[in-house]
Amino acid sequence: MAQAVGEPRLPCYSPKKAFRLLLWAYGASFAEKLQRERENTVYLKGIPFPENIQITNSEALAAESADMLVVATPAQAVRETLHRIHQTALSGKTLVNLSKGIEVKTGLRISQVIRQVHPEVQDEQIAILYGPSHAEEVCTEHPTTVVAASTCLETAKLVQDTFITPMFRVYVNDDVIGVEIGGSVKNIMAIAAGISDGLGFGDNAKAAIITRGIAEISRLGARLGANPLTFAGLAGIGDLVVTCSSRHSRNRYVGEMIGKGKSLDEIIQSMEMIAEGVETTRAVAALSKELNVDMPITQSVYEMLFEGKPVKQAVYELMTRDPKFELS
Repeated sequence: MAQAVGEPRLPCYSPKKAFRLLLWAYGASFAEKLQRERENTVYLKGIPFPENIQITNSEALAAESADMLVVATPAQAVRETLHRIHQTALSGKTLVNLSKGIEVKTGLRISQVIRQVHPEVQDEQIAILYGPSHAEEVCTEHPTTVVAASTCLETAKLVQDTFITPMFRVYVNDDVIGVEIGGSVKNIMAIAAGISDGLGFGDNAKAAIITRGIAEISRLGARLGANPLTFAGLAGIGDLVVTCSSRHSRNRYVGEMIGKGKSLDEIIQSMEMIAEGVETTRAVAALSKELNVDMPITQSVYEMLFEGKPVKQAVYELMTRDPKFELS
């Protein structure tokens, strides 16, 4: 499309920051492949690594040489990964969590997992960076906006300053609980949205899942002490909308395949990447029962994924629940 005369032109590339980055990769052969090819051909094919990124298979080297550690492993692998890092390597450093999920075996949020594995790490050292941010768009510098949350606003602002660029805008928030719950539970709703797509339902059903999904997320978050306003923000409705709608969403894809009649085992075996919402569904279903929080969409997704409930039966049961007041 031609650009109108006088129309402001977006820069093709954001100014590069001068940080030296050391990327830890699981598996020596994979790390060597990434370093040699300077590209992740499995997950982000066609996106070359910037020159300031080096790759290592040594978690000790990666942790000890860094001023700031970014945790971006699958949520269920965070505990195992952190156990590999000696506590002295974390002294005084900021830990930024990108992993979205609830740990199945404990029901803990990832910031809680970090503190449990490394109790010497203080809350003010931990930040959460969540929001509607598919890597496929971030790495091609499509405008993206996220939120950095920490109980210490100085830490959140440090993360904001570190990550913000003209095409990657970062806001700050002090509601760690709300940001983690919103950014994790939305993956369950994305599976539900995908099931709707797989069944051939339309926009009405998708809108219902998004709005009733944010109601479930808000109820759980409030029970855990979150600020309700957080769920109207980037880690709440923002992340929920993009994950329920995007072709990039692995969780939506899992749901779509379930809606089309595939089994969960078939789907997982065919995927190269992890859909965090699957195990988060297991964790949140248990947590909602423990806390006595009404989460019917979550429960239905759990029954379809793990108990073999037919999808059309699950939809019918959701739609024929007792009538309720919307804001209760």
